[in-house]
Amino acid sequence: MTIPVVLAGARGHGRWHVANIRRLQEKGLVRLAGICELTPLTEEEFGGELPPQSADFGALLDATGARVAVICTPIPTHTDLALTAARAGVHILLEKPPAPSYAEFRRMADGVAEAGVVCQIGFQSLGSHAVPAIHQLVADGTIGAVAGVGGAGAWARDEAYYRRAPWAGRRRMNGADVIDGALTNPLAHAVATALTLSGATRAEDVTAIETELWRANAIEADDTSCVRITTAQGRPVTVAATLCAERPDEPYVLVHGSRGRITFWYKQDRVLLQRADHGPEEYEYGRTDLLENLVAHLTTGAELLVTPDETGAFMKVVEAIRQAPDPAPLPDTAWHRVPDENRRVVPGVDGLVAAAADTLSLYSELGTPWAPPVERRQKEVSAR
Repeated sequence: MTIPVVLAGARGHGRWHVANIRRLQEKGLVRLAGICELTPLTEEEFGGELPPQSADFGALLDATGARVAVICTPIPTHTDLALTAARAGVHILLEKPPAPSYAEFRRMADGVAEAGVVCQIGFQSLGSHAVPAIHQLVADGTIGAVAGVGGAGAWARDEAYYRRAPWAGRRRMNGADVIDGALTNPLAHAVATALTLSGATRAEDVTAIETELWRANAIEADDTSCVRITTAQGRPVTVAATLCAERPDEPYVLVHGSRGRITFWYKQDRVLLQRADHGPEEYEYGRTDLLENLVAHLTTGAELLVTPDETGAFMKVVEAIRQAPDPAPLPDTAWHRVPDENRRVVPGVDGLVAAAADTLSLYSELGTPWAPPVERRQKEVSAR
């Protein structure tokens, strides 16, 4: 059975979804029934004959008979669009981050559940077959007792990145939360994957959160930040990120054990196992696409991989970052511009990010001149 799909947001990252829907269309699994864009796509942009388009998402869902909606729109629009789909009886693939605040997340998740439709949250890394494999290694005691989980993301974004959309790099806009920071959007996968590997995915699995938010760029949100999450199991999860790396590299998550460690480069589905009295072992895994998994759930009853409830812990992190003081500007001496790349670089930040993941420490605990301990904020987290 071919599932009719409507895509909301076909530009920017939405182009990836267009390509993915086409891939599944060739397999006979889905059909792109419509595109919702405020400014219609041209055939040249789309690269072929266009399906029906409309700026009215609800009307498009009704007109096309869509069974699934893929929502890849600005963060503040996620909840309302997801609820529009849910009220129409349409199942949802919702891009990450699912919402800009925990209240909006709950409004979305509760509304979807009440409507009786299913929602997959677009953390593609959680479709990696490496995730259950790592869980099994841990369960088997391969690296001993788990002491904590680190995450590291050293990326680079030029100044044009923050001009890609009116909401880019903003914490709020027109009175609405946006929270487009390094940890909540571009490197959100590092946070969600680290929480998943720690076994803390639901809201109630998080008991406290410490945040350190900084910015080298002239933006509202953070571009160099770290967070330490205390889980109900008592194990720390520390994730450090920057968009101002000297030498951008693949982000990874690191599971620390008493007798070894597991490194997971989640964009590459690559795992390195290191343990006492053994040589290093490296593995590569496949990945289940989340839209394909959603279609399989609807047609064969396959288990949905990333339900809203399984991203509750991540949303507690988003909420802590939302409630934290606005990111502090780094002193002018802490960064410089790379003119030919039109981007800002923080010298030494690559090693700092790696050290945070390696030691489960915050920047302020690593002797960073621009991150004195007073800047750290810890917030106790309630289950709701």
